[in-house]
Amino acid sequence: MILFCFFCFCFTALLTVSSSLRILGSSLDCKQPGLDHCKINNCSEQRMVARREHAPIGPDWDPEHEEVGMDRHGLVPVMNVTWRIKADASIRTLNGSELNIVEENTNQSVCLQFSYSIKNLLNPNYSRWTFSLNEVVVEPGYTYMVSVFNLPQPEIGEYTIRKRITIPGCGDKRIQKVQLCLENGSLWEPNMSVLVNTKPKMLSIFVGFKATQYSERYQVSIQNSGFFYSMNVSKENRTSLNVTFQFGLWQLSQCEMFITIQPFFIRCKNECLSHKETIDYCTYYPLQTLILGTTLGLLVIGSCLACLLWRTFHKDPPNTSSSADKDQPEVFQLQQRKRVLIIYSLDHALYKNIILKLCAFLATKCGTEVVLDLLDSTRLGVLGSIQWLEWHKEQIENSSDKILILCSRGVQAKWRAMCGDKQVFLRQDACSFVGDMLTPSLSLLVPHFVRSTSFRKYIVAYFDDVCSEEDIPSPFNVTVRYKLMKQFEEVFFRILDTEKHEPGRMKQIEGLSEDKYHQCPSGRALRDAIQAFHAYQQEHPRWFEDELMESSELEVEENSDGIYGSAKTSTNLTTYCVHDS
Repeated sequence: MILFCFFCFCFTALLTVSSSLRILGSSLDCKQPGLDHCKINNCSEQRMVARREHAPIGPDWDPEHEEVGMDRHGLVPVMNVTWRIKADASIRTLNGSELNIVEENTNQSVCLQFSYSIKNLLNPNYSRWTFSLNEVVVEPGYTYMVSVFNLPQPEIGEYTIRKRITIPGCGDKRIQKVQLCLENGSLWEPNMSVLVNTKPKMLSIFVGFKATQYSERYQVSIQNSGFFYSMNVSKENRTSLNVTFQFGLWQLSQCEMFITIQPFFIRCKNECLSHKETIDYCTYYPLQTLILGTTLGLLVIGSCLACLLWRTFHKDPPNTSSSADKDQPEVFQLQQRKRVLIIYSLDHALYKNIILKLCAFLATKCGTEVVLDLLDSTRLGVLGSIQWLEWHKEQIENSSDKILILCSRGVQAKWRAMCGDKQVFLRQDACSFVGDMLTPSLSLLVPHFVRSTSFRKYIVAYFDDVCSEEDIPSPFNVTVRYKLMKQFEEVFFRILDTEKHEPGRMKQIEGLSEDKYHQCPSGRALRDAIQAFHAYQQEHPRWFEDELMESSELEVEENSDGIYGSAKTSTNLTTYCVHDS
């Protein structure tokens, strides 16, 4: 096995300062017998592309594993990824491999390109060539999408292998000792001790426990059905702490008392797990226990008899009130109004209706400001398509706003046309006053996307009922792709620039799940639009081919009213074409 360890500074262009996704190691090793011209680059450089018959097939996975590694800050969880090269004739055309690791919640990524050449089908040990990326620092409980493909890539299609890896949480024994889990109290054992001191009509409870390194403050509380007391105590360089509670017996209504120790660790702060114990103070007062039990028993029996007598002589009045209306889903209120630019293709009139209904749903239900060419005709007519796109792109780059790319049959077809395939002209583009806005959008955004060190600004999604993952252009395969409306809540968390999953908890937004989003008027209209287009596709399997315009039809459109002129001009822009990025 070849183990690659890299200098951390090789990846500073790929990682943000705050990102936890990074690579440990301090050496670079390419001296494997039989491995020639070995070097490592980042993924922003030009990729190698070849005809499909001259491109190597994809690699195979080797079982991945997680282990605990050490860096200068202490123990951290790491992930090792291993893959193998297939021993067949295509190894003659193999020039390297590319590895992408994307954290699904934050979209932080590591992308590395391995360049090398191999002469023999097997390594000097007569086994398959195996490559590893070791000690990738990850977060406990987070999920990562790992993808690997060989170079050069085929012009059409792809040979990429993907795997979703979930790192164990701090409750796992393999992860408990890492620094982040220690700062969340993963190994804290309070060893609570409780002493009860009895006095006439008084009770004193002494609570002692062990302090820990990463919590400077604790809250100790004691609770009975009739009262609740709590005390705050600071560690102050002590290893053990204690508090004493005193109260009169008249305050107690039952024998059981619940004692809780709430720590405040560095990471979880006010949401840390607490330690609880139950004591029975009545064991220290035998006589009082008998008296209290007898009194409580008489009270319960008396209450039951009174209730039965009352129900015998009184009947409940008939319920004449009408049933209450079902509560409408609560509209999510934002502290700050977010904005999203939507990029799409006018595949069909019914698909256009889906886009407009989605915009209405984002605006009314989610409180999001939507930027859409169809809704900004005045400014688009003044600025022109390119200037309009550049202006909004600049506004988004200087803010926390997002770009939502909705992939469909038309998006994939127009992307392939930009890469040299047959030009695509859709009827809806010809009928629209804005023309084809997708082609200039891809020309403007794709170069920035493929060179980006982080994909936080971009959200790639498609409507699962009317589109498929095959409709996604190859440059967007390196990031997370969302299915709408099944994963709309995850998309909205991306728009809000916040995380759905946090250590110890998972946040939800009422009314945005797949089975509830259509309970509001705008969501119901969106669902109806999706179902209408889905039914149309079932009845017309060649619907997309029917939407394509021939050159003769284009000439009629241009000579009649010139509506399509702007769309046709946009397809002649200089494009940035990267196959199977």
